[in-house]
Amino acid sequence: MAFRFCSLASGSSGNCQYIETEKVRILIDAGMSGKKIQQALELIEVDPKTINYILVTHEHSDHTKGVGILSRRFNLPIYANTNTWESMKKDIGKVKEENILTFKTEEHFEIADLGIEPFGIYHDAIEPVGYCIHYKNSKISLLTDTGCVDENIKKKIGNSDLLLIESNHNIEMVKTGRYPWPLKKRILGDLGHLSNEAAGEIISDVYTDDMKVVLLAHLSQENNFPELAYTTVSNIITESGIDLQKDVKLDMTYRHKPSKVYTL
Repeated sequence: MAFRFCSLASGSSGNCQYIETEKVRILIDAGMSGKKIQQALELIEVDPKTINYILVTHEHSDHTKGVGILSRRFNLPIYANTNTWESMKKDIGKVKEENILTFKTEEHFEIADLGIEPFGIYHDAIEPVGYCIHYKNSKISLLTDTGCVDENIKKKIGNSDLLLIESNHNIEMVKTGRYPWPLKKRILGDLGHLSNEAAGEIISDVYTDDMKVVLLAHLSQENNFPELAYTTVSNIITESGIDLQKDVKLDMTYRHKPSKVYTL
């Protein structure tokens, strides 16, 4: 059985990522209604009843909206760090005590045949994390909702077979757009979101021969569009010497539909 990944949805209207192996099926975040997540799973021919765990990156509603609903509906355990649990519990509703699971950021833990490595990121949440998910000799890294990337993050996501990375906005579109200045400042700040340019530079910095797939995620509906994100990122990584025909596949995630299902 292979290591499989699908982005069920990615964007400010809701985020949910799916990972499976022979022994376990997990969701990273559940930021849509339970119904929409179930429909997205069914589109990729996964029975929602077969999900085993939900892992949460941070407490914002576009990452947690369906967490409590799915936990109650399918008796699912939920993993989050203690601060995130404290911050989100009033919004997700009552969850069985045995389904409240915690971890420490930067400390490795295991779920079935998966190794889970949560790492700290920079966002205006209480204790946000990205995840590296290990299965045998393969690695999936998930990095969204961070305003900047330091050397620790680059080290964490290095040697990934599949990298899901935020490509949220075009800087000039934010600056000249209709958002109020405080929101523009938040998006562009160190606790906001990564631009297309930043995504391209980070991919170039962390690329190794192991990397097979890069997925651009969490695109802004207001300050970006898929063609612009793809072109900006592809130009930057091509200029760094990475061949998109031979070295790595650059692909997109979507706001309202699942991505392709990738098998590693």
